[in-house]
Amino acid sequence: MAVESYVVVHNIAKRHNVGTLARSATAFGVSELILVGRREFNAFGSHGSTSHLRFRHFHSLQDARLFLKERDCDICGVEITDDALPVNHHPFTKSTAFLLGNEGTGLSAKELEICDFFVYIPQYGGGTASLNVTVAASIVLHQFGVWAGFPERSRDGNKFIVAEKPVKQTRRSFCAETADSVIEERKCRKEHASNGFFDESGNENSSSNLLDGLFADVKL
Repeated sequence: MAVESYVVVHNIAKRHNVGTLARSATAFGVSELILVGRREFNAFGSHGSTSHLRFRHFHSLQDARLFLKERDCDICGVEITDDALPVNHHPFTKSTAFLLGNEGTGLSAKELEICDFFVYIPQYGGGTASLNVTVAASIVLHQFGVWAGFPERSRDGNKFIVAEKPVKQTRRSFCAETADSVIEERKCRKEHASNGFFDESGNENSSSNLLDGLFADVKL
């Protein structure tokens, strides 16, 4: 089985960071971006790259973990912990999902609990204590791609060639919309209403509701 990388998005505080994160994910060969909690996020900064990236949704971290473990995938927390390893040492052994911490507080206790190991990004200057989450993700995903031997994309002049837009995605990579799942999602909305990550405008047609926009013509 080919080595793959995933990104798990759970508690990133700044909504615009998710679109930029999706752009980095497509650049460095990520197979899927996994959303935990609400489906909606702000696509600002993605520059259209979301059409080249698969999305999968889970209501809880444990559900996401089960999915990844069924695919024999390690879960790597990007966090400075006592046992974290420098990412440039490439401490990877197989397909890996990367879980990045909240910009202000880092990984929560529940997030730390599902991780198999941790990496950190060495810094060499003294002007900042940490990196923006999207910058950190780009560095880590690039290092994983180097280790995995992902083939470099062809270039045209001073830019890389963008692939043809894939056939419209379907909703099959999402949890089934049962009555129980709707109740669970409403509960998640209340729990995450204050974290600033999701669009809380209440407008179902909001431009920041990216996933609903991608699947607008699919009837449940």
